[in-house]
Formats: sequence, C-alpha cells, structure tokens
Amino acid sequence: MISVASAEFIAELEGAVEGGSPARRAQMLRQVTQLLLSSANRLDERQISVFDDVLIRLIERVEARMLAQLSTTLSDLTSAPKQAVRRLACHEDATVAGPILLKSKTLSESDLIEIASHAGQQHLLAISGRRTLKEAFTDAILKRGDTTVCRMLAKNAGARFSDQGYSKLVATAERDDDIADALVARPDMPVKMLHELVAGATKAMRARLLKVAPPEMRETIQAVIESIAVQASAKAPEPIDYSEAKSSVLALSLAGKLSDSAVNRIAVHRQRTHVVAALSLLADTPIDAIEPLMEKSDCCGLVVACRASRLNWQTTLTVINSRSHTPLSQQELEQGKELFESLSLSVAQRTIRFGSVREFAKPGLPENDSAAARAS
Repeated sequence: MISVASAEFIAELEGAVEGGSPARRAQMLRQVTQLLLSSANRLDERQISVFDDVLIRLIERVEARMLAQLSTTLSDLTSAPKQAVRRLACHEDATVAGPILLKSKTLSESDLIEIASHAGQQHLLAISGRRTLKEAFTDAILKRGDTTVCRMLAKNAGARFSDQGYSKLVATAERDDDIADALVARPDMPVKMLHELVAGATKAMRARLLKVAPPEMRETIQAVIESIAVQASAKAPEPIDYSEAKSSVLALSLAGKLSDSAVNRIAVHRQRTHVVAALSLLADTPIDAIEPLMEKSDCCGLVVACRASRLNWQTTLTVINSRSHTPLSQQELEQGKELFESLSLSVAQRTIRFGSVREFAKPGLPENDSAAARAS
C-alpha cells in the first residue's frame, strides 16, 4: 500500500484528475479499485484512508456510469473506504447511490437516517430493500416514502416497525392491496394493527386477506373479523341528527352567504355536522355520501367533495384538518393538493354523485376524462 501512495503514483493521479481525459480518469479509477480489491484483507485503517482520499478525488471527476460500477463493487466490500462510500451513497443519481444504500455495511446508522431525511424516492426504495432495518430506519423512511417505498418495506421480512410505522402502513394499505396483502403475511404484525387493517377493509378485501394470508394468520384474521362484527352489533352508534345543521346551512345558502369563508369558519370551529351539511348542499349529494369521508384516514374523498363544492384549497385544507384524526403528514397533504389541482369541477361533481372516490386514493391518479367516464 505504501507503493500506492508513492510520489510517482500521486503525480500520475494529479495529472489524471486535473488534466486527464475522461477515459484516463476512468482507467485510473479501475486501477485503484482493482488494487483495493486485491489487498483489502491486508490493509489497516491508515492504508484504507489513503485509498479513501484517492477515490474521493476521482469520484468528483468521473461520470455516473463508472461511479455506478464502483458503487456496486464497494457495496460488497466489508472494509470499504468510509468517505468514498458515503459520497457515493449521497450521490443524486440513484443508479450510483442505490447499490451502496441497498447493501453496504460500511454506512453508519446515522448516515442512513440522514440520507433518508432528504433523499429522493429511488434512494428511499434502495434503503427499504436492505436485509435488516431497525425501527429508527423505517420510521425515517416512512415519513417521506411514497406508496412504492411503503410496499417495499411491507414486503421486507427483515424490516422492523414501531407502532407509528405500522399505523402509516395500515393507512396506506387502505388504498393499496399489495401492502395489505404483505402486512397480513408478516409474522410480527401486531394484533392491534391487524385489527385496524381489517376494520378499515371492505367485505371483499377481508375475503381476499383471508385467502392470501398464511395458514397460521387466517385464524387470527377470522377472529378479528368476528370481533368487529360483534362490536358493530353491540355498539351500533345512534344516527347523527343533521336537521339543525341542514337548516342552518340552507339559511346561509338562501342568503347568499354559504361561501368559502363561511365553510372555512365552520371548519375552524370543528362543527362537524355543519361541515358535512355544507358539503352535501354545495356538492348536491346526499349527506350519507359525505359523512363517511370525514372518517377516512386519508383525505382523498374529502378533496373530491370539496372540489365538487367549488371550495378553494385553503378551505379544503381547513376541512381536512377539522377532523379528529391524527394530522396528516406534509407529504400526504401535498398529495391531496396535487389531487385537488388536477381535478376539473365536472369530474369531481360526477365522481362524488355517481362514482367512487376510492379510485382517487389508489396509486396512479386517473386521468380526468377516464375518471369522468367511469363516474357517469
């Protein structure tokens, strides 16, 4: 290794980095990588740091294609140079960062959590595929991960989740069958979370979960289904009386005062029955079509209802936040705003009156024309 750091070698490296062609720098990177691989088991920490310095200098001047090859090579190396590995893991190109994020044991826990706090979805997807993931990692990933990332985590048998993490996955599973199927296949799925998943599922979804679940989980799922049925029959809630709210909202409408600001004010004061009555009147749809949307863990149905009611986004956001649910994450709110802005008034009105708002909660927002066709 001392010969690697010789003056002749350093001079050649300087020339390649500062004035060499891309091909020359790529050749130098290959030579350094081969030398590292051939002697990795015999190197001490000081010698590895020399390789680290050399690789860092080359990484800054080599194209992504070569860096992706280097990343793949270093991802399997137990004693890989730490700074070079970290530089590759933070690379904006996911083809470069991916192999390191997926497999490297050189990255520290703090490195992974930091990267998960700001990296793109493809980077998060790579981290989600690691052989083992502690709760701190999955919590960090789930704060920003999209549905594809959540799906990868749910299927990763080596991932561990906190109660908060499981809650996020269960909420996402309501609009993604693959995540729901993966969750019921997990032997570490807490019973209380399984209960929450099954409770929020439709009758058809419950039947599918029973079918896809491993044998050892089916009895538990069936017991949860029966428990929910017993609770529903024993604690059937009294129907909510909307008569006063309907009269109040109708009076505002007849006076020409059922505006954005009026609905916003009602939502700020968390007058749930009045919010439901206002959306029902403005969207020209029955109260029993609006009422369940206030209970959904996601905001997609309410977004459609508010858009159909001609409300603006700020009022829609206030309506969403008026619910008693755990506040939505910033990413979920941004997805709700994206849905709101992508919907035409006609599509929203047809969907809320005749279609199924559930389709808007699934990955892959439908095009307005096709959604309208399904709703009409």
